[in-house]
Amino acid sequence: METSYPADLSSSVESEAEDAANSGNEAQYLRSELADLKKDLNALLAKASALADREIRNAWSQLNGQFGNVQGTARDMAGQAGDQLSRGIDFTSDYVRDKPMQSLAIAAGVGLLIGMLRR
Repeated sequence: METSYPADLSSSVESEAEDAANSGNEAQYLRSELADLKKDLNALLAKASALADREIRNAWSQLNGQFGNVQGTARDMAGQAGDQLSRGIDFTSDYVRDKPMQSLAIAAGVGLLIGMLRR
């Protein structure tokens, strides 16, 4: 049984795959930034007793700047995830509205599969 999908589905799937790849890159970037931030903070704490007040303030402001960058990246990733979720919900709603019987069959199949797995 061959299923034909609308033309915009393949472009939507490709777009989702590209977004997921970008999200993965951003997650890796965020992990890297957090690791760097932790390393810098540990280095600052190790040297804190030997530094002058001015040097400590400068180092603290640099760490705050890095933390701000990490926070911004995290917010951007959360926004992108919300956008992807909204697009997924919209796509699913449109699909169910366009093909209610096929959607019902898919839902029944998934329910049956979950029921079998739980046994």
